[in-house]
Amino acid sequence: MEVMSRSGEKEAGVSSSGKTVGHLRTPEELARWRFETRAIHVGQEPEPRTGAVVVPIYQTSTYAQYEVGEHTGYEYSRTQNPTREAVEQCVASLEGGKYGRAFSTGMAATSTTMTLLKSGDHVISSADVYGGTFRVFEKVFRGWGLEFSFVDTSNLDNVVAAARPNTKLLWLETPSNPLLQITDLAAASDLARDKGWKVVVDNTFASPYLQRPLEHGVDVVIHSATKFLGGHSDVVYGMLVTSDDEIHERIAFAQNAMGAVPGPFDSWLVLRGVKTLGLRMERHTENAMKVACYLDEHPKVSRVLYPGLPSFPGHELARKQMSGFGSMLSFYTEGGAEAAKKVCNKTRIFTLAESLGGVESLIEHPGIMTHASIPEKIRKERGLGDDLVRLSVGIEQVDDLLEDLEQALAG
Repeated sequence: MEVMSRSGEKEAGVSSSGKTVGHLRTPEELARWRFETRAIHVGQEPEPRTGAVVVPIYQTSTYAQYEVGEHTGYEYSRTQNPTREAVEQCVASLEGGKYGRAFSTGMAATSTTMTLLKSGDHVISSADVYGGTFRVFEKVFRGWGLEFSFVDTSNLDNVVAAARPNTKLLWLETPSNPLLQITDLAAASDLARDKGWKVVVDNTFASPYLQRPLEHGVDVVIHSATKFLGGHSDVVYGMLVTSDDEIHERIAFAQNAMGAVPGPFDSWLVLRGVKTLGLRMERHTENAMKVACYLDEHPKVSRVLYPGLPSFPGHELARKQMSGFGSMLSFYTEGGAEAAKKVCNKTRIFTLAESLGGVESLIEHPGIMTHASIPEKIRKERGLGDDLVRLSVGIEQVDDLLEDLEQALAG
């Protein structure tokens, strides 16, 4: 895996005096470093002119050129921006990929990925996906001539049964949103390779700290970097990572041509967030496990969906392909929809809000909030009943979180 500096030459800056600023870091050295070290250093060498340790916010739309036909490597910020490139290089390294591409939102990354297809192509998608993904597939891309089948991909027999002669892409969420279903990445990749399909995985729920789909044979990884990569609920951002040269070339062209790129300040915020990703995910996972165990024993909770629980159907597979079980969990309330809404309304530390992956704990009602774009009949068929509550467990003191849930459930 090759990781280069923003200049594409070396991982140290050269000042106007000709002296090197910082340490010379070879691509081979960077590739050997462990996750937490790469999160802080890859793409983030000291700035050459001043020696600034933090990557500057290159808040510019255009760049001066030496003369006609000769530029510095930067022409226009829709095409290239040094702050954005730092994020792209860093996240690609964390995912174990060759190329990273940043987008204005996670949905922009999703939509740009669909430019790999043409009218008449068929996509098999996990049935349990983010509501916005379902919406753009059904309401936008189906109208452009793409075909979609939504199946439970935790059982690959369903994928085989859904295959058509025109199938070109397998779209997976694992853990899925909001039912936390687990799909076997290696087996799915093998199946797709035999069929000549490409595999895309939305890795938002796990983050690259807990799961790296490219290592299992996947072609493309998508992130809503708004979530765990940013980690502070203060930026909207998307990421795509691949090691496939052809896919990268086509995505890079579409990124520039369509223009769904993030601004430099948003890129700077994500880069800041990524530095602490490892630390945050450890605490997120530790807290979520304690919350899941507590809810699993609660008399007003009928069922908990969390891969870390031994009773969860995908537990053993999650242990195999993930290094931890993550921050996200869902549960069904005794008492139906009204009980679920009351719990959401009564928490004092868990904030009632959409999104996930920030340092603060969030609670939401998928049927009314994040997955409302999925028709009610389809939601119920997939197990998204109105008695379902989803939690994004933050990094607060866990006893405070448990006490908050206790008082909300008591109501």
